[in-house]
Amino acid sequence: MTFLKLKVVPVAPWSSSQPLNLRPEVSTLFYLCFGLSIFGLGEATLVAANVGVSPWTVLAEGVGRLVGVTLGLATLLVSVCVLLIWIPLKQTPGIGTLANALVVSMVIELSLIFLPHPESAWLQLLQAVAGVLLVGLGSGFYLVANLGPGPRDGLMTGLAMRTDFPIAWVRTALEIGVVTIGWVLGGTIGYGTLLFALGIGPAVSLGLFLVGFSFAKA
Repeated sequence: MTFLKLKVVPVAPWSSSQPLNLRPEVSTLFYLCFGLSIFGLGEATLVAANVGVSPWTVLAEGVGRLVGVTLGLATLLVSVCVLLIWIPLKQTPGIGTLANALVVSMVIELSLIFLPHPESAWLQLLQAVAGVLLVGLGSGFYLVANLGPGPRDGLMTGLAMRTDFPIAWVRTALEIGVVTIGWVLGGTIGYGTLLFALGIGPAVSLGLFLVGFSFAKA
């Protein structure tokens, strides 16, 4: 599985030359928003499956219990802490960092209106798997656009660059660590949480590989 060995984000003809680009090409913006929309659809698909929240939500829930704040505020605190870790990792924010929060949240809200909420355990599992794969594919498009990653993805790519380990394994290690800390702090998990923790690393790496390979051959 070649895609599991991927260590850097591929470059496509429409990739931005740098993350902090305030005048990107239209094609770059298109693929950024396209990728983030797929990302948001994947997140919503996982939520609608109702088999557990993502590892980072488990962490935020645990932090909220620890310091006595709401889930929303705890999520913000976790995101700020992750962004601070970007500094030694030399990760650069950009339009994509802001768009990550705006586009993904809007797509999640809209998608949840139309997505099915299965009651069968097998259908829930299949929908959760589909959600993880969609998040991976969406990540591939928006990260290749190179207009700045979201907080978690920036941590992933930064650590991959610093350690020279494959992106898939760096992300998997991050998610397992995050869900473990969140659970210890009192966060709640489901089998969908574990599915996401173990599957998102390979899914993101596959998404990056498919996008990079497809446009390299174009």
